[in-house]
Amino acid sequence: MPQIADIFEALSGHRPNLGQTLVTHATHDSRLAREGSLFVALKGESVDGHDYVDHAFSQGAVAALVEQEMSSDINCVDLVMGQQLSVAKNKYPLCIRTKSSLASLQDIAQFWRSKLNIQVIGITGSVGKTTSKEMIYKVLAHKHSVIKSEGNYNNEIGLPLSIIGIDETHEFAVLEMGFYVPGEIALLAKIAQPQIGVLSTVGLVHAERAGSQVAIFEGKSELVQALPKHGTAILNRDDPLVVKMAERTLADVLFYGVDESADLKVSDINGLGLEGVEFVLHFAGEEKAAKVPMLGKHSVYTALRAAAVGLVIGMSLDDIVPILETGIADVRLSASYSKNGAKLLNDTYNASPQSTLAALQLLDEVPGRKIAVLGDMLELGRYETEGHASVGEAVADIADLLVTIGSRAETIAESAEEKGLANDAIHRFADSDAALNFLRQNIEGTDVLLVKGSRAMQMENIVPELEALP
Repeated sequence: MPQIADIFEALSGHRPNLGQTLVTHATHDSRLAREGSLFVALKGESVDGHDYVDHAFSQGAVAALVEQEMSSDINCVDLVMGQQLSVAKNKYPLCIRTKSSLASLQDIAQFWRSKLNIQVIGITGSVGKTTSKEMIYKVLAHKHSVIKSEGNYNNEIGLPLSIIGIDETHEFAVLEMGFYVPGEIALLAKIAQPQIGVLSTVGLVHAERAGSQVAIFEGKSELVQALPKHGTAILNRDDPLVVKMAERTLADVLFYGVDESADLKVSDINGLGLEGVEFVLHFAGEEKAAKVPMLGKHSVYTALRAAAVGLVIGMSLDDIVPILETGIADVRLSASYSKNGAKLLNDTYNASPQSTLAALQLLDEVPGRKIAVLGDMLELGRYETEGHASVGEAVADIADLLVTIGSRAETIAESAEEKGLANDAIHRFADSDAALNFLRQNIEGTDVLLVKGSRAMQMENIVPELEALP
């Protein structure tokens, strides 16, 4: 973990003699500050972190990055004015004023990363980033000291915070890299300096902000472009746009997927419903059967990405498969039951056409009357109609009953009806409360329900209510 002296050196080029005072943690939320934390005061749309510096200090923070003048009773070094740390200022807690708290956080993280002898695995893609991060972490942690980015710390704030938490004992860091606009992943890669880059898919998530799927491709390509010549790009052979990224990198390329030409190939995939999925892995003339307790056939891609990283660092399939078979707690999709026995597939974290199609595949595997409860998918931009229509076509082949929530999801209903789902099997609602009232009266104990939609649709409120059904 960095010392306070590292922070000053990163920001000013001057390394004062401060002894061994460590920064054990970094946060931009004063409620999460603890003994030894660096608190980063950021100005948001509705909250200004400068108002919470005192609270962070009371929680144990040793220093705070600020960009405005603080009250005179707070010990502060003003780097904007060119002030150097003096003996009088060498006491804690301490404010460090710079022109930009965010830029300074990024500079500190990049400086600290440059001092570490560690392999960084960067992960990006339209779906599967977080579950892949968790499984990769589990595979590597079996024999190595590993750190991972926590929660959704995958942007220009979260990733630097994660890097500051790395210490000299860590051998690997598994870092998720999110994408909204071109240039973002290039910045994250500049800070993190990954040697291994893992790409899942290029879908339509955030197309509204990015502008187009081409822009998403360009943005996610920034990860493989940043890899060093001695690094490795792990690419999805089943996604044509991800395959094209092989042309964008100087690093070695390892393809994974179902495609026959993949370096790490999967075959004999068998979805087991709520019991997981089984398959056979093939690599370098060897094959190994596996049964992974993760929901849905799409989970094989999570296993493939984790296995690929393990292989790149020198593990064998014999090492990797037993770890995969212990599984992970899926952070996106979970299964539960209502009191009347109906099975509930809760995939309400967020939604895109690609992730919804994968969830519908799981619904198809689970026995019972199949009910798809689907809400609006947001941020699809020009692909909004096309994306919802593609989901509706799949619903018609899988679901016995369709419940839509929101105006955009009406396109799902229209498409499903055009594809052959009976009109009386389709029920449209404006909000989740109205849909919930309908479901309460129409769920039977033998039903299986998939609940999925974008966060703004508050689909997560539906599942607990359904679980309580008598």
